[in-house]
Amino acid sequence: MRVLMFSWEYPPHVVGGLGNHVAALVPALARQEVEVHLITPRCAGGPSVERAHPSVAPHGPEKGLGWVSTFKEERANGVVIHRVDPPAIQRGDFFADVHGTNLNLMEAAGKLFTSPGGPGVSSAERFDLVHAHDWLVAFAVCALKRIHRIPLISTFHATERGRGRGHLNSPISRAINSTEWRLAHESWRMICASRFMAQEVANYFDVPADRIDVIPNGVNTERFDRWDGVDLSDFRARFATPQERIVLYVGRIVHEKGLHLLVEAGPRVLAQFPEAKFVVAGRGEMLEALRARAGELGVGPKFQFTGFIPDEDRDRLYKVADCAVFPSLYEPFGIVALEAMAAKTPVVVSSVGGLAEVVHHDETGITVCPDSVESLVQGVLRVLRSPEEAAVRAQRAYRQVVEAYNWDRIARQTLAIYERVVEEQRRSDG
Repeated sequence: MRVLMFSWEYPPHVVGGLGNHVAALVPALARQEVEVHLITPRCAGGPSVERAHPSVAPHGPEKGLGWVSTFKEERANGVVIHRVDPPAIQRGDFFADVHGTNLNLMEAAGKLFTSPGGPGVSSAERFDLVHAHDWLVAFAVCALKRIHRIPLISTFHATERGRGRGHLNSPISRAINSTEWRLAHESWRMICASRFMAQEVANYFDVPADRIDVIPNGVNTERFDRWDGVDLSDFRARFATPQERIVLYVGRIVHEKGLHLLVEAGPRVLAQFPEAKFVVAGRGEMLEALRARAGELGVGPKFQFTGFIPDEDRDRLYKVADCAVFPSLYEPFGIVALEAMAAKTPVVVSSVGGLAEVVHHDETGITVCPDSVESLVQGVLRVLRSPEEAAVRAQRAYRQVVEAYNWDRIARQTLAIYERVVEEQRRSDG
């Protein structure tokens, strides 16, 4: 099986969950003997072409790959990353910039299709299918599908209308929504990480639900297991005193993640549990406003906004935290909650979208009402006041992650969809 994959994000260019998802899925597919050629914009450096061999037991998106910076074989076992430079002239219009970058992505893909494939090998036989991740690569993949008559599979990680909580509030939002609609209708099948997301795609784009497969995101527990038994007290001291209990948020600091609710909840939590210390790890457009708001509420010293943190520090933060909180307003899946569960950190999440499917109330975590400061306060206090019960829930959550959310299982499910599509195309052409 040879797959041509497109993603806007791939290390070292990772903005959010999409980049981490693709970085983990690609080597897992290679371990299932799928040869993956990934085309991605070179937005944060990296060689033009990299070849990777997957290990049996990776320790995270950045681990388990033996990188080779030169590409010598046209048909390689494993993974080949093709990074494409964006256009030299940027327009300052994000949608137009994406479209221009897609032209370069398509040109790079065209070279793969037309380069010699050996005697009797036509361009159409070079790849079994194209797999696209989100609307940012839609222009290129839809064109390639039609030019080469190759089946297209798309993974929807989120939707523009969903991020707007059902609304399209600007011309660029409407343009993105139209592009998502086209990608959905051009795709042979679609993949979503949650039943919530699958229903959203079916409703927003008027596509049959039976063309959508649900495959969850995953996480490698080895990233966190390696810190078991390691003394992290010095690391923890960078964020809290020994008496303080860490309430952790990790992720983008944007409105849809609901972090403003946690800031508003801070004074109420501290009034009843003064030992709480809030650590917010991540960057985003609301960072400075929320830091200022914490100061206005008189809890500035109790909120530490770290900004960007390296992956290793992020993983250690999960391990030393007493509670991880994700109060999202919109969440197609919630990979950060899964990471906290993999670290055996007690979680509090809003009962919205994919979070409600991943975290089971009173079993693997605490769920709270969306967009409710009071409910969030009670959820956090319940974890801080009853650490023994929280630890039991965290152990259940860890077992669930190991059994249901490992990347090799996810890769097998993805491969089954690939094989189904290839067989359906074979029958339709026959």
